Amino acid sequence: MNVFLVDGTYELFRHYFAVPRTSDVEGNEVGAVRGVVGSMLSLLEDGVTHIGVATDHVVESFRNQLWDGYKTGRGVEPELLQQFQPLEEALEALGLVVWKEVECEADDALASAAAKASSDNRVEQVFICTPDKDLAQCVDGRRVVQFDRRTATVRDAVGIRAKFGVGPESIPDYLALTGDSADGFPGVRGWGAKSAAVVLSRYVHIENIPANAADWDVRVRGADRLARNLVEAHDSAKVFLDLATLRKTLKVFTNVDDLRWAGPQPKFFDVCGRINASGYFRRAQALAAEKV
Repeated sequence: MNVFLVDGTYELFRHYFAVPRTSDVEGNEVGAVRGVVGSMLSLLEDGVTHIGVATDHVVESFRNQLWDGYKTGRGVEPELLQQFQPLEEALEALGLVVWKEVECEADDALASAAAKASSDNRVEQVFICTPDKDLAQCVDGRRVVQFDRRTATVRDAVGIRAKFGVGPESIPDYLALTGDSADGFPGVRGWGAKSAAVVLSRYVHIENIPANAADWDVRVRGADRLARNLVEAHDSAKVFLDLATLRKTLKVFTNVDDLRWAGPQPKFFDVCGRINASGYFRRAQALAAEKV
């Protein structure tokens, strides 16, 4: 079997900016909700059997306690924020497993699910459905891959190295050095994608990088300055590394069979009626009938 793990937060953002505005029967904006639910139905229609979806039930997480500048819900369109809960309700009504994260983030749930699913010998491949570079650290050979459904791009460990210049195991260190504007931390001054890739391709982790550039086995422009900046930012770099490292021990499911789609719940009919998407109910019914 193959397991598909979907970043529901990314999907909601993607559809919010890609689909026309649509209101539910009460006049609330649900265009992105409809877009994501339709996308999940397409996955099922393509033959996917095991799906888990992770969402950020609230934008803030424990990482906001680690770094004051970490991302928050400020600046996010209210029409987008108000669709998180309706999306979770709609996906659960469709019959999908949904991890609604509060203390941790959706990315942590996906990382935990990927680790657990890949430990099951019955699983042939795990597809983490998001282009988010944070999740690149979860890729494992060709067994756990990253799948950008929008561009139909699949990246295994070789693909991750080709894109970033480092392997999956170095992605947290790479982000700690270069920073992540989407998550709100700056990285170490002077370090960019090229310098981080060259140095980490040799030393793998920040902790292995010699403090003195004269001891480096690689040649990088401005090495002395980079080494000095890293030493000076030692404490901050440790925090950035912690921010970038996904947690893989969340209790997401007991057995991979928990992710098998068994059809919509009875309330899916009412959900589809509320968001003016009766066609979704018919599609779900047809899929469920095929499984009988």
